Parts: sequence; C-alpha cells; structure tokens
Amino acid sequence: MTAVSDVITAILLPAGAIFCLLGSVGLLRFPDIGSRLHAAAKAQTLGLLLILAGTAAQMPLRYAPVLLLVILFQLLTAPITSQIVGRTAYRVQALDRRKLFRDELADRLALDGTPVDEQPSGEDADR
Repeated sequence: MTAVSDVITAILLPAGAIFCLLGSVGLLRFPDIGSRLHAAAKAQTLGLLLILAGTAAQMPLRYAPVLLLVILFQLLTAPITSQIVGRTAYRVQALDRRKLFRDELADRLALDGTPVDEQPSGEDADR
C-alpha cells in the first residue's frame, strides 16, 4: 500500500504544483482582467485540489475530514470571488467588452433598469 500511495503522491503533487505555477504565470502574463480571472480561478483551484489529493494519499484516514473541508471551502469561495471581481471590473469599465463573445450581463442589467455606460472610445479604451 505504501508504494501505491507513493506513486499517487509522486504524480499528484507535481501536477498540482505545475497547475499552480501556470495559474500564477497566467495571472502575470495575460492581458486583461477576464483572462487573469480565468487563470486565477481555474488553474489555482485545480492545482490546490491536486495537491490536497496527493497529501491525502500520505495522511492517515483521520485527517480526511479536514482535507475535505479545505476542498469544499476552496470550491465554494474561488468561483464566487471571481464572479464578484469580474462583475466589478465590468461595472467600472476595466473589462474590454469588445472582446466578449456575448455580453449577457449588459442584457441582465438592462432588464433590471441599470444599464452600464457604453465602452469608452479613444485613449480611455486602451487602458
């Protein structure tokens, strides 16, 4: 059993570390807020889950509830935080709406009676 758990750990921990590294590189290198949010939410969450799974393979069973709580907390908070940051970026016009395939939030805000101003043009659009 030790050899199997060692192999599982040897695969999951570096894979999780690579996803965390790629998420942080994406956070630094991607050009806009939408791309950065995607890198931060998806890659970092998957990286942490892989690291926790690799850790769980080495830990006694009595620590499983704690690891499950960490996994649950991460799965609940990361998407919600990304959603809030994305909506805030949209409302303060820090997000380039011309790059969106479909602007569902503008339709939703228009139905609610709180339309967002048009995308700025000229030098303000380049920020």
